[in-house]
Amino acid sequence: MNTLKFSLLFLLTIQLFSYPTLSQDVKEKSVYPMGEKILTKKCPNLAFQEYKTYDKLYEAIKTQNICTKLNTKHAESLALYIWDKKRASHKHYDKLSVTKDEKCQVCGMYLHYYPTWVAQINYPQGETYKFDGIKDMMKFCFNNKEGITEILVQDYYTLETLNAKSAYFVLGSDVTGPMGHELIAFSDKKKAMSFSLEHKGKAPLSFEEVTEYMVRNLD
Repeated sequence: MNTLKFSLLFLLTIQLFSYPTLSQDVKEKSVYPMGEKILTKKCPNLAFQEYKTYDKLYEAIKTQNICTKLNTKHAESLALYIWDKKRASHKHYDKLSVTKDEKCQVCGMYLHYYPTWVAQINYPQGETYKFDGIKDMMKFCFNNKEGITEILVQDYYTLETLNAKSAYFVLGSDVTGPMGHELIAFSDKKKAMSFSLEHKGKAPLSFEEVTEYMVRNLD
């Protein structure tokens, strides 16, 4: 009987704290903005870097009162914003570098001629693929999604290495890369919007909002 109770409790805990299945559109339009607002106003000093899984982060927010007491909806919004957005943006990445022999995985162009445009995809066991721009990197990514651990791009202005999933992208601008029209990356939406206005680009998009059709249409 005790074993059965423990099993039921374990399953209930998984259900309560597991990562929620929400569409990216819902998260971008309502969940992330709510989570950002809660983090800024109610718990700006939350040390989220110490939590290694979403489950542990959400459990701490919901049951340990590490922030102001929140209802389930607000706790989930806060946890999702931190886990999907804030955590990725706080990780430090080394500057992307290339050798004279490295070529773009898609088009074969030598990368050292255009170091400021280099993008990179990492796989387990240290396997790395590099590209002469975000456009070619995205093409590769759409066809080779399985097993990717990190997707790295460079901020257009600062050349800071960014996790693509926390970056914002501008398409359709008058700025071109080694392979013509490009996706231009920025660390935050405000910078992306300013660039877009200055260079006749489209509204900034998150990584999840960029579609294969949009990328192919840049050629």
